[in-house]
Amino acid sequence: MIDHLVIGEVPPSTTLGTIIVVSGAFLLLMLLIKKFAWESISEMLKKREDKIANDLDSAEQSRIAAAKLEEERQQKLLSSKTEAADIIKNAKESGDQNRQRILTETSEEVSRLREKARQDISQEHEEAMAEVKDEVAALSLQIAEKILNKELTQDVHEALINSYIEGLGKSNEA
Repeated sequence: MIDHLVIGEVPPSTTLGTIIVVSGAFLLLMLLIKKFAWESISEMLKKREDKIANDLDSAEQSRIAAAKLEEERQQKLLSSKTEAADIIKNAKESGDQNRQRILTETSEEVSRLREKARQDISQEHEEAMAEVKDEVAALSLQIAEKILNKELTQDVHEALINSYIEGLGKSNEA
């Protein structure tokens, strides 16, 4: 049954001859490859080796540069956090100073307004007293004229007014 599957039969004596022919062909192929293709293959492999070495160097440099950039970014972030904290601190201090200044100015303004109000009240009091004095003098003069049915002299008139005002001032104080 195996006989049907065999395509061709090889005689047993050709084995040594086949080995010699195949070895010769292989050696000839190697010589031809060395003469015509070995330099270009070696050159191509050398270029590939150089390219891979350059790519590895470039990747290492890129990694180092990325690490350096990351460190700079971290430093800038830390610096910006510090600056932000300083800005916030300065803003708080400025706000506190402004608040104190405003409170001081307001307190001074209130004191000034109180003093002005006291002065105004005092002046109004004095003016009111002067008006009352004039009115009392006029009334007392009219009363005195009616009582005495005569006119008073200026000196008597002034003395009467002054005594009445003194009595009026004492009754207001009580």
